[in-house]
Amino acid sequence: MRRTRRQHAIVYAGLTLGLALVIGPFVWTALSSFKPEREIRRDPPTFWPETWTLDNFAELFDRVDLGTAFANSVIIALVLVATNLLFCSMVGYAFAKLDFRGKNVAFALVLVQLAIPAIVVMMPQFVLIAKLGMVNTFIGIILPTVVTPLGVFMMRQFIADLPDELIHAARVDGAGEFRIFFTIILPLCGPPLATLALITFLGSWNNFLWPAVVAQSEQMYTLPVALNILNGNEGTHYNLLVAGSVVVIAPILFLFVFLQRYFIQGIATTGLK
Repeated sequence: MRRTRRQHAIVYAGLTLGLALVIGPFVWTALSSFKPEREIRRDPPTFWPETWTLDNFAELFDRVDLGTAFANSVIIALVLVATNLLFCSMVGYAFAKLDFRGKNVAFALVLVQLAIPAIVVMMPQFVLIAKLGMVNTFIGIILPTVVTPLGVFMMRQFIADLPDELIHAARVDGAGEFRIFFTIILPLCGPPLATLALITFLGSWNNFLWPAVVAQSEQMYTLPVALNILNGNEGTHYNLLVAGSVVVIAPILFLFVFLQRYFIQGIATTGLK
């Protein structure tokens, strides 16, 4: 009994240390957003603010058009979530339950794309977007990621475990593939859809490089691109950067808390352990 308690204590201590290492930087960033810049630059730094202030947020909104950037980020993220949920689940259903020529080769190509860094295909994508006249548009930012290989893989893994008898019974009753997909398959895919929604939203919300390349005016900037303005010729304003980081992180934390149960269940049931 004593040995078991000692082992539990060691496990809990390790988990507590790991938790502190993970959330420590986020807590420090949140607290620093309420510090004046002179306190942020102090050496040694302070963890708890000695002087609480909201001036960082007021100055941030004065310097950067965060309202437009926030709206752009929300629009792009929501559109990408909607398209990925629809198209990735449709492609995943085709790979999991339909038989067609070249199916294994096509799925292998999807898996290969998971190993290709996004930076490798960025230049060809930009050339294509530029030739289509979509630079500095929402479509140009959204189009390359309306379907993602990770989303297709996740949905295929989950749908493959669904009973084939449901689909066969629906076909016997005269249902077509679209009706089977929307009335039988999709309602059963709650956990992976929630997981895919969170992953897609996170990827879009935090994406900096592609929007920075395509968006060439402040009216099209997303939040990460707009915050990059603070790294100008005048030097880095750390007080504004930490305040901006809090503005960017807050919606993500809210979404994760709301979808946490589905996210964990989806990871456990799609082979991403």
